Amino acid sequence: MTAPSNREELKKRREKYVVPGVKQLYSDPPQIVKGKGQFLYDETGREYLDMFAGIVTVSVGHCHPKITQRTIDQLQQLQHTSTVFMTQPMVDLAEKLAEISPGDLSKSFITNSGTEANEAAIRTARIASGRHEVIALEHSYHGESHLASTLTANHNWRPEIMPAAGVVFAANAYCYRCPFKKTPDNCSLECAKDVERVIQTQTSGKPAAMIAEPIQGVGGAITPPDDYFKEVKRILENYGVLFIADEVQTGFGRTGKHMFGISNWGVQPDIMTMAKGLGNGLPIGAMITRPEVADKAQKQQINTFGGNPVSSATAVAVIETILEEKLMDNACVVGEYLLAGLKDLQKSFPIMADVRGKGLMLGVELADEKKVPLTAETAKIVEMAKDNGVIIGKGGLWGSVIRIKPPLSITKENVDTCLKVLRKSLEVVSKVAVG
Repeated sequence: MTAPSNREELKKRREKYVVPGVKQLYSDPPQIVKGKGQFLYDETGREYLDMFAGIVTVSVGHCHPKITQRTIDQLQQLQHTSTVFMTQPMVDLAEKLAEISPGDLSKSFITNSGTEANEAAIRTARIASGRHEVIALEHSYHGESHLASTLTANHNWRPEIMPAAGVVFAANAYCYRCPFKKTPDNCSLECAKDVERVIQTQTSGKPAAMIAEPIQGVGGAITPPDDYFKEVKRILENYGVLFIADEVQTGFGRTGKHMFGISNWGVQPDIMTMAKGLGNGLPIGAMITRPEVADKAQKQQINTFGGNPVSSATAVAVIETILEEKLMDNACVVGEYLLAGLKDLQKSFPIMADVRGKGLMLGVELADEKKVPLTAETAKIVEMAKDNGVIIGKGGLWGSVIRIKPPLSITKENVDTCLKVLRKSLEVVSKVAVG
């Protein structure tokens, strides 16, 4: 193994050879050289508790022995063929996805990423429905391609180019910042009703699909009211619109109780997309749909690296590990412990304006008493947490949401460490914000 570069020298090389749009999370970034379980290590050997999981991707822990071995075994046997050849790992994965997906979702297209999965979902919906227009939600994030970035309703992640055609946006279920100035006791699900208004006023009345994250990830762990998705699905069915659940971040037990986030609301999607936690860090994504939807798309399609034997075999091992180690149960129990700890912290720090999420997909929005986003303070807390050995993320439209989405294998002891570091950071930042 090559010895790690000098940190400052590596930073200079990165700036010279990597495009400038690939930003760093930190102003003073460590060089990560090793991962094990829920921990990361830099080139000096310093340990960090990873509470962000490689942007909600390391589902079962870094370098899990069973999964790593399955990857090595497949690498030594067959590394690549492409989707035009028949290999068992891709079929094994498609079968496994059919077993764990809700309802009758059973036909998969295996891709390299969540972006590709979302592209495939939109294409399939358009072909199956014979329609074109697509509805997405405000504050959403769906990927980096031309179409996926157009589906993204967050200016921080949309390039300054002409967007793809046929995409419109409905208000999202952002209870803390309700776009209709309602409160939970009198809202009447105006956010869900907005989907119908958008269909009637911004489309031909016959859109192909609506795509939505069960809990918005990059948007800042925005979590809808209990009946939101049921009402949205009812509206969509009235207009013959297919519902795509983007499970790239919420999938594979992250929200606890269920393998996929949308199941928390008892709603059956017509198409579902996934990536991130499926590969525990290896590049993979997938779209799964009902047979009658899939069968409308008979024209040949190919993905050179989709269904790659190594990624597919690894993904099967990831799913098996989640089930064998009961990590969904752990996400539920430890997630509730973490949520309770954050709400307890909130009592001492009013700038923690909203604490939200499910399982181990949580967010803390920082704002002052007038709901003005505390963007600089959020960045400071993320930086200070790193300096104190804990990795957390940030997101939201204003970069004012602390994102806490660790591997599903974390313990209550790890949570206590995270809360202690957060308290220390909040004490410093709160004094500055108040002062």
